[in-house]
Parts: sequence; structure tokens; C-alpha cells
Amino acid sequence: MKRRDFARAIAGGAVLLGAPHVARAQQAITLNGAVQFNDDHVFTRALVRFEELVKQYYTAQPVNFILHKNSSLGLEKQYFEYMAAGRGAVDYGIVSPAHMSTFSRAAPFVDAPFLFRDLPHWNAVLDQDLFAPVATEIERRARVALIGYAGGGVRNIFANKRVTNMAELRGLKIRVQGAPIWSRTFQAAGMSPTVIAYNEIYNGIQNGVIEAGENEAAGVEAMRFYEVGPNLIMTQHAITIRPICFSSQTLSRLPAPLQEAIRRAGKEAGSFGRQAESTEDGQKVAELERAGRLHRVEFTERAELKRAVDPVMAAYAREVDAETIFTRINAITA
Repeated sequence: MKRRDFARAIAGGAVLLGAPHVARAQQAITLNGAVQFNDDHVFTRALVRFEELVKQYYTAQPVNFILHKNSSLGLEKQYFEYMAAGRGAVDYGIVSPAHMSTFSRAAPFVDAPFLFRDLPHWNAVLDQDLFAPVATEIERRARVALIGYAGGGVRNIFANKRVTNMAELRGLKIRVQGAPIWSRTFQAAGMSPTVIAYNEIYNGIQNGVIEAGENEAAGVEAMRFYEVGPNLIMTQHAITIRPICFSSQTLSRLPAPLQEAIRRAGKEAGSFGRQAESTEDGQKVAELERAGRLHRVEFTERAELKRAVDPVMAAYAREVDAETIFTRINAITA
């Protein structure tokens, strides 16, 4: 074979060898998400926004998002396990920090009661990324990245009587969540907390076993708690944080520009979710009040309430190795 023909053959072979790589680069990437709720829920809308932003920031090849809704793939605990496994059953989703405690003792601290003074303080903590050490630990141990923070539901006390200050709060028989930190903090505030099943709260208040419960506006409406506890005591004792999660193993297999787009989109979709949920939560309270279903009651000693439980929260922070985070959160003046 002549030298010139040989060179042409080599060049042609190189093109053929390179062709599959070019073809693969154009193939669509499929990512599976999961959410427990329907199209109207703010979590679903935040994940749809995430999809839109990724496609906006990454155009080198098609990316197909399949979002499995209405708990069709189980619950948040399962989503997190699927993401940790990294096999593609679930690549992304919104998960409560409580389901991450196996991998990080500090994870439930992110969503603890009496951690934030108000919504501006909550937003400032998230804007300054003070939970970064928790996110780093979770990504290292669970191989799941926390790429954004949604949430924003404000939890208040609903009761069968008016409560406006610490003195009136004392001895209030209230149902709390099962995690020990909830009983500890509510007891430190002078209340009489008890743990009963969520679906027994209504009858518990009706029958005098308890006088109150605590929840976000959507929960008060859905469970009709306003019928037995029409006084909404505006304690703002908890503001939810719901991380947008993405499997680190899936992420590592994607092109670097797509990884960058996913992390950028996650942060922005989290902000979208926080704005939507915190706004709609207040609107829901206003709607229920206008309908005469509940009555907002101003709690005049919110600062005193937080001071009463801060020692318990400080002890809890030490217990779960989150003392530095807690100190930095309290130092924010927003």
C-alpha cells in the first residue's frame, strides 16, 4: 500500500473509531426523580423548576427528567436509600433531614424546633449556607449531595384556648412529634408535651386528653384541627427545611458541565421552593381566618420563648456535634 493511501486509511479508521463517542455524546441522559405529592404540591413544583433550570443551563445534549409522583416509588426514606445506592431508581428528590440521621447525627438538627427566630432569620441561615458541614458529611457518608434547600412551612400551636404569653403557655397539654428534642424543648418552655399518634390529635383535643397540637397551616386545614383547636398561637416555633437531594454516584457519571448545571439549578430551585412555600403558608392561614375557621392569636413573648429553650437546644447541638453551627446560627442578627 502506498504511503499516501495508508495515511488515508489510518485517518478513516480514526474517524470510525471516534464516531461512537460522538454518537454517545448526543444520546439523551435520563434522570429519575421522586416525590410523595401531586402536581399542585410545592415540592413537586420545586422539582419541576429544577428540571427547567437544568435544561436552561445545559444544552450540549438532551436530558430527560422522569418525575415519579404521588408516592409511586415509596416514601422519602426510600428515596434517600435509592439515591445512596446510586443505581438510578431515584436520582433526585426532596427528603426530610430526619431520614438522613443514619449517615449524620447532626442531620435532624437542621429541622429542629426553636432553631430560628423568624422567617428572615431562617432565610439568612440558608443564604449563608451554615449547614454546609452537615451536607459535606452526608455527601461523604451517604453519597447523596444536598444541592439546594426548599421548605418554609411555619409551624404554630393550635389550641382550644387563647394563649398570648409564657404565663398562659405554662402547663399547656400539647401533642408533639416523637423525636426526643421536641418533648425536651416544649417542656423547657413550660408546656406539658405528650406523644400521641398524628391521627389521634383531633379526638385527643375533643376528649380533653390534650389541649393543643402544632403544625403548619396546610396540616391544620387537611386534618380539620381548627374544629377542635380554633386558636392559632403564632409561636413560629419551627420552620421546615427540606433539602433537594441528588445521588453523588449518578452525578459523578455525568459530564462536568451538566454536574455544574445541576448544582446551580438545585440551589436556585431550593430558593424557589422556599419562597413559594413560605408565601403560601401565610396565605393559607389568612384564608382559614377569613373563612372563620381559626383565629390568629399573637404570641407576645416569642423572644422569651426562644431564650427558655436555647439551653436545651445548645445541649442537643453538643450531643449531635453541631455546636459550632448552632453558635453561628444564633450570631446572625437578621
